[in-house]
Amino acid sequence: MQKHKTEELVRQAKRQDADAFTELMQLHMKDMYRVAYSILINDEDVADAVQETILTCWEKLSGLRKIRYFKTWMTRILINHCYSMLRKSAPLTNLEEWEEPTACDRYNVEWKEALSGVSEKYRIVVVLFYNEGYRISEISKMLGRPPSTIRTQLARGREQLAKYYQNEEGSM
Repeated sequence: MQKHKTEELVRQAKRQDADAFTELMQLHMKDMYRVAYSILINDEDVADAVQETILTCWEKLSGLRKIRYFKTWMTRILINHCYSMLRKSAPLTNLEEWEEPTACDRYNVEWKEALSGVSEKYRIVVVLFYNEGYRISEISKMLGRPPSTIRTQLARGREQLAKYYQNEEGSM
């Protein structure tokens, strides 16, 4: 049902229907936030990346060839914006200086803490696989890496998550 609704909204948005495009972006806002957060780990930067992604999607929507790949296309644009922002900001945010968002529920805070312990090169793969539900082949195409590399990065990301949770259990 959701997929059909998304495809219909994409068709309408490609015809320059601003309301349909707004609804489409609202439908994917949480997903975009999670992906951007996994890369940038800073709410202000995440907001900027999402905003830039929305603008780029609106401007380039006519170039989308296959409507069914809208979410993959949008996610790839978002990832590119995030990495571009990282390249532009040489001094990265120190995790010790990072403050927890106050409006998040316990699960999200815990998940974000766990993700902060995962190396950046594994974090995006973990988020795309577990949070967004992409298959390894889709992640491979999105990131331009071989499927074997994605499987390895996912396995190493899982190992780092397991270490985080083992350390958390030990400190209780």
